[in-house]
Amino acid sequence: MIIPIRCLTCGKPIGHLWEEFKKRTKKGEDAGKVLDELKLERYCCRSVFLGQVDTLELVNKFKKF
Repeated sequence: MIIPIRCLTCGKPIGHLWEEFKKRTKKGEDAGKVLDELKLERYCCRSVFLGQVDTLELVNKFKKF
């Protein structure tokens, strides 16, 4: 799944925050703290980030028709 440009529920722009969130959580920072610092306070916006699974690398392994 690719991060949407805007939150699906409230419409707040969130797409530009994904790279920062991903970089900081890979370093070991707490995801909740990072979301707070990125000013994502609504649960709908937070759920987009916390529910994201990067499957692009997995999908690219399979042969294309």
